[in-house]
Amino acid sequence: MRSTFILSSVALFISFFAAAQPTSIGGSGKETVDKIIGQVGDNIILLSEVKNEVLQSEINGEGLGDNAKCAIFEDMMYQKLLLNQAQIDSIIINDEQVNANMENRLRTIETQIGSREKLEEFYGKTYAQIKDEFREMIRERMMAEEMERQITANIVVTPREIEKFYNSIPKDSLPYINQQIALQQIVVYPEITVEDKAETIAELNKWREEIVSGKKRFELIAKIYSEDPGSAQDGGMIKASKGMMVKPFEAAAMSLKPGEISEVFESEYGFHIVQLIERKGDDYTCRHILRIPEVSNESITKAAEVIDECYQRLQAAEITWDEAVKIYSEDKETKQNHGNVTNPYTGDQYWDIQNINQIDPQIFSIIQGLKVGQYTQPGIYVNYQSRKEGVRIVRLADQTKPHVANLEDDYAFIKKAAQANKEQEVINKWVKESVGNAYIKIDPEFKGCNLNYNW
Repeated sequence: MRSTFILSSVALFISFFAAAQPTSIGGSGKETVDKIIGQVGDNIILLSEVKNEVLQSEINGEGLGDNAKCAIFEDMMYQKLLLNQAQIDSIIINDEQVNANMENRLRTIETQIGSREKLEEFYGKTYAQIKDEFREMIRERMMAEEMERQITANIVVTPREIEKFYNSIPKDSLPYINQQIALQQIVVYPEITVEDKAETIAELNKWREEIVSGKKRFELIAKIYSEDPGSAQDGGMIKASKGMMVKPFEAAAMSLKPGEISEVFESEYGFHIVQLIERKGDDYTCRHILRIPEVSNESITKAAEVIDECYQRLQAAEITWDEAVKIYSEDKETKQNHGNVTNPYTGDQYWDIQNINQIDPQIFSIIQGLKVGQYTQPGIYVNYQSRKEGVRIVRLADQTKPHVANLEDDYAFIKKAAQANKEQEVINKWVKESVGNAYIKIDPEFKGCNLNYNW
C-alpha cells in the first residue's frame, strides 16, 4: 500500500479543524479521549487523526468499507515511516517551499469554500493563524514526499513493460475514462498606470502621517481600509517567520524597530505600510495596511480593445492561435506554453470538468457548445491565484469521449499506471527493510487490523 499524497486541500483543512476536538470511533456512541495509537521514531499518530480521515473518506464517497479505519491507519504509518527516514537523512524543506505550497493549498480552499472570509469563519481563526497551524504539517508532508521521490527516483518503464502491464489487467477491470478537456487561453490585464499608483501611494502616505502624529490608530485604519482580507479584521495583525512573506514585505518589516512604521512600499499584491510590533530572532509580529491600485476605466477599456483586436484577427485568420498567444497574452503561467492551462492536480493538460470548475468556476458555462479548435468571445476573467482581473479568450484545444482505457488512446495514462506499479514494488521492498530498523509502536486496538506490512 502506497500513500499517493493526493489528499484534497479541503480534506487537509478539515483535518486541522477537527484535530483538537474530542473524538470517538467504532460506532459505540461513547466518546473516547484522544490518545496516541501509533508511533514511528519520534513521530506519532493520534486517534483523532484517523477518525477525521475516516469521516472525510465517507464524505468523499471513497468507499473504504469496514476496513477504512485500518487502511487509513496503515497509510499514516507509512507516511510516518517516510518522515522518520527523511529526518534521519536530514532532508530539508525550506520555509520558501513550505510557504509556496501552503499558499497554493489555501487559495484552492478559498475557491472551493467561497472566500477567505468564509474560510476564516468556518475555522474560527484569522488567515495568519490558519497558516501557522498548517505550516509544520505541510513541511512534514513535503519531507515525506521528497523521501518517497528519492526512493523511486531512478525507476523507469520500457514500452514492453507498459504493454505487459496493460495485458495483465483483466478486460473487465480496465478503468473507464471520463470525458476530459484540454484548454488554452489568451489573457490581457488592464494596465495600472503611474497615476493609479500615485493615488494609492498618496493615500497610504496620508494615513501614515496621521498614525505617526497620533491622530489615528494603525489598527483602526487597517480594519476599515486594508484590502488584505486575511488580516484586516484583526487590525492588520500578522505573525510571521523569516521566509514566510514575500521579499519586499519581509525586508520592510525586518528593517524596523518595534513601534516604527515603514515608508510606503510595493509588492506583487499592491502597496503597503507596515508597523513592527515585536521581533524575536526570525519571528516577528506586525500590522500592515494593503491597498491595491484601482484600475481606471480607461485602462479597462484599453484591455478590452486589445483582446477584441486579438479576437478579430483570429476570426479573420490573420494570425494563428500560437501567434496570438505570443503577441497578446499577458498571463505568465500560460504564455510560454501555447496558452495551455495546466491541471495542478495531475500536472498535464487534460481536465475533468469537475476539477477545473473548482479552480475556474466560469469554464463550464463559457465552453458550452464549443467544438475542438473553437474559442470563446472575449470575456471578464479573474485569476484565482493573484486575484487580478482581466479579459480573456478561451479555446477548447481537445476533448475526449468517455471510453474504456486502451493503449492507442490512453498510452500516457497506462504508462503512468505501469510506472506506479513498478514503483509500488520498490516501495514494498523498502518498507519491509525499513520497518525492522525503526522504533515502531502500535496501540492494541489496531493490532487486530489486517495490515499489508508487518509493522
